[in-house]
Amino acid sequence: MAITRWNPFNELQSFTRAMESMFEPFAHEGRENLLATTHARSADWPRVDIYEDKDEIVLRAELPGMERKDVELLIEDRTLTIRGERKLEHEDKREHYLRLEGTYGVFNRYFTLPTSIDSEKIRAEMHNGVMHVHVPKRETAKGRPITIHG
Repeated sequence: MAITRWNPFNELQSFTRAMESMFEPFAHEGRENLLATTHARSADWPRVDIYEDKDEIVLRAELPGMERKDVELLIEDRTLTIRGERKLEHEDKREHYLRLEGTYGVFNRYFTLPTSIDSEKIRAEMHNGVMHVHVPKRETAKGRPITIHG
């Protein structure tokens, strides 16, 4: 075992790395990415996957047991809202449930969209409890190749 000299800056660097990893989820808020916050009774309900290609951003929301009439989709400024209510299928007054793991009740999910989207052309479809929201990008946001002369 080698004897090493104590350097307080090593501990400071370790502390700094720990703080950076703790605040990493908030580090990109100023960038043009999608930010999601939830005001649901259960965190992250409904579950939403978000992916992007060169033409659009797609939100895929899992809404098991729900129909289109149970869900509302709103766009205001750059905020996309998914809201609705999932009711317990059997409203019988059973008091002795052994387990109830489904998420029920009113939900609201808010997503801040980047400025590069075309909010007039947003479309959504829902099949078998899965809703896809297609958020197209404006033509100027897609980029174009530039020819280099010389």
